[in-house]
Amino acid sequence: MDMRGKTVLITGSTDGVGRYVASELARQGAHVLIHGRDAVRAKALVHEIEARGHAAPTFYQADLSSLAGARHLADAVKAGHNRLDVFVSNAGIGSQNSGPQRQESADGVELRFAVNYLSGFLLAYLLLPLIKAAAPSRIVNVASLGQQPIDFEDVMITRNYSGSRAYAQSKLSQIMFTIDLANELKGTGVTVNSLHPATYMNTTMVRAGGITPMSTVEQGGAAILHLVQGDDVADKSGLFFNGMHEMKANAQAYDTNARQRLREISLRLTGLSA
Repeated sequence: MDMRGKTVLITGSTDGVGRYVASELARQGAHVLIHGRDAVRAKALVHEIEARGHAAPTFYQADLSSLAGARHLADAVKAGHNRLDVFVSNAGIGSQNSGPQRQESADGVELRFAVNYLSGFLLAYLLLPLIKAAAPSRIVNVASLGQQPIDFEDVMITRNYSGSRAYAQSKLSQIMFTIDLANELKGTGVTVNSLHPATYMNTTMVRAGGITPMSTVEQGGAAILHLVQGDDVADKSGLFFNGMHEMKANAQAYDTNARQRLREISLRLTGLSA
C-alpha cells in the first residue's frame, strides 16, 4: 500500500514500537494520528517528525483504561476525519505496570483486560464507519505470543491472579476478536489481522517488568508495518502472525463457542448492541 495521503490511527504511539511505526509512516507521507496519555511525549514526537521535514502528526490525548476515554478518542477522530485507512490498536500495559497486584479500571473491569483488549474492541466498532469508508482498509491488533485461555467462570480473575496471566488473557482476547471481526467484515474490503511483533522489545513496558530486552522496536515495527502496508497480506484477514510469519494462536482462539461468549461479555461491558 502506498501510504502517501493515507490516514492512520495508532493507539499507544507516543512511546515504544508505536512511536517507531508512527515516525516511519509519517516519513512515507501518511497523515498519522498519534495517541497517548502523555502530552509531553507527544509534543516531542511531533517536533521530531517535523524536524525531519515530514507533515506533523495529529495528537489525540486519551486514557484507554476507561471506556469513556475510548469513546472520547473515537469522537475526536470522527469529528476531524471522514475516513480512516488504517487503525493500529497498539495501546497496552504489561504484566507489571503499576505493580503486579490485581487492579481495576474506572469501569470496574480487570485493568489489563480493559486496556489491552476492551478499549480496542470498543474503538474498532466506533471507528468502523470511517474504516469502511476508506476501503480497502486495514485493522491491525498488536497482540502477543503470551496467550492464556479465558476462564469464563472468572473472566476478571478475582481468584489466583497474576499479572502475567491477566496480560496473556487480554492478548488472546484480542486475537479472538480479530477472528470474529474479520468474519463479520468479509466482503467489505476491510481486513483485520493480529500479531506478536517481536519478543521482549526494548520498550518501557518490557523494562518495567524487569526483563532484559531481546529485540528492538525496529524489528517489531517492521512486523507491524508489514500488516499495515504489505501487498502480500492485502487480501488476508482473521490471521495471527509471529513477526512476519503467519502462525496458529492458542487453541481457544478457534473455539467458536468461546469467541461467542467473549463477544457477549464485551458487548455487555461496552454497552454496544449485539
